[in-house]
Amino acid sequence: MRPDLSRIVLLPIDVQRGFDDPSWPVRWNTAMEANGRALLAHWRTAGAPIVHVRHDSVQPGSTLAPGHWGNDFREGFEPLEGEPVVSKSVNSAFIGTDLDLRLRRLGAEGIIAFGISTDMCVSTTIRTGANMGWAMTLVADACDCFDLPDGNGGAIPARTIQAAHVATLGAEFCKVVSTADLIGGASP
Repeated sequence: MRPDLSRIVLLPIDVQRGFDDPSWPVRWNTAMEANGRALLAHWRTAGAPIVHVRHDSVQPGSTLAPGHWGNDFREGFEPLEGEPVVSKSVNSAFIGTDLDLRLRRLGAEGIIAFGISTDMCVSTTIRTGANMGWAMTLVADACDCFDLPDGNGGAIPARTIQAAHVATLGAEFCKVVSTADLIGGASP
């Protein structure tokens, strides 16, 4: 039996063009976009609530700054008419925004999050939401992250960063599912 999505809010986080700029490190999840688009299509077909999150960077030279081409949503992730956008300038979509109020007004019972990057804005939003009492779910295969410097002249591969953050989030802050789990009818 498919779950009732009418009170489960889909929260795509920072799926923006700026992360394609060559100034960003290597990403790993080539399926992220297809999985994210499938989630959006599923929610839209169900008439379920979607609240988009966009990072409007205040850092000088950021590829995510308003007015920069990179601030735009990636193709296929643009909000449709009536789908709200929460603008943030820090890692958590709950800090300095009206996200919590929007969710309460929607009568939300749970939040399904995905986007870029797993270890930064997605993780921080999930942790904050869980700490605020929201039932959070992470769609791990619809997330992506980057190789990061290890502090010793090397790099930690994005796949390793993803695995560590998904494990940590799943251990304490949220339920972890796949795109197929949600689209196939598993309970969020």
